[in-house]
Amino acid sequence: MFEQFIGTKPVDERHRIDVAALEKYLNFGILDLEQFKGGQSNPTYRLTAADGRRYVLRRKPPGKLLPSAHAVEREYRVIRALHATGFPVARPHVLCEDESVIGTAFYVMDFVQGRVLWDQSLPGMSPSERAAIWDELNRVISRLHTVDYQAAGLQSFGKPGSYIERQVARWSKQYRASETERIEAMDQLIAWLPQNIPPETGTTVVHGDFRLDNMIYHPTEPRILAVLDWELSTLGDPLADFAYHCMSWHIPPGQFRGIAGLELASLGIPSEEVYVARYCERTGRTSIDPAHWDFYMAYNLFRIAAILQGIRKRVVDGTAASAHALDAGSRARPMAELGWDQVKRILRRAA
Repeated sequence: MFEQFIGTKPVDERHRIDVAALEKYLNFGILDLEQFKGGQSNPTYRLTAADGRRYVLRRKPPGKLLPSAHAVEREYRVIRALHATGFPVARPHVLCEDESVIGTAFYVMDFVQGRVLWDQSLPGMSPSERAAIWDELNRVISRLHTVDYQAAGLQSFGKPGSYIERQVARWSKQYRASETERIEAMDQLIAWLPQNIPPETGTTVVHGDFRLDNMIYHPTEPRILAVLDWELSTLGDPLADFAYHCMSWHIPPGQFRGIAGLELASLGIPSEEVYVARYCERTGRTSIDPAHWDFYMAYNLFRIAAILQGIRKRVVDGTAASAHALDAGSRARPMAELGWDQVKRILRRAA
């Protein structure tokens, strides 16, 4: 986390922590505890120890939660395993599943000093700087998808096979559980997607939310020091995960971190075709079937719409962790409509 881009604030009343209980559990004194302003899902805190060292504490939010959501235990497990391989994540320290300590499960990891970049067009940078930032993103997701998950001890982290089928079922269920109004495009996607899933391309660790603002870059270099927010990680189809990351090329600016329609060449940002080709080169693939890529886009737009709808429901229920949650939740409908537009293009081509 980096104050320049995220910032901290006094801990919200509903997210207060019993500092004395936390000190007793961690076995060291705490000088300061502040809450990060960012984060739609799990409340996250900067913790300063009495010896001056800084840590990040990430916990489940209090209150009634959707089934399988806010899985900080899974985050900790994958971070610990990947850290041992040298993959760029914050060093993990402890997982506490005893809810009697601060009221919910939590884990503690190192505070990593660096840059969190929110705007995918990277304003204020030169074309060469933007190119380097995007190439580093490509390098790191390629590295993630080539980690030997069995050697890393993550063979039971998910179920190999039928990843997209299970994801569609899961997010359909989560969407229905968080539905606050009817979105026709979501109903159509929920019906169409399970009947049109392409063959699986393999099994790797997948992040589930790999995007620019979930990275901490070195303060001055185009180098990722830590990948954040592993709540949605599991074992799954790497191309489905990579396609989620590539949704930016299909979403207009001002929607959900989109760059569609920008003058990418003059900005120094690669085209989607160039970016995909570089990923294939780094992961040893010859190419990606264009028809399957279109499906992955529709699936991921559906998935992000379901996630955003969950955020909207948390606003209604009063458990949202971020002041920006209402704005994020309002984007569920346009993302679903973009997803159904993608399906309509697939159907027109097939006609």
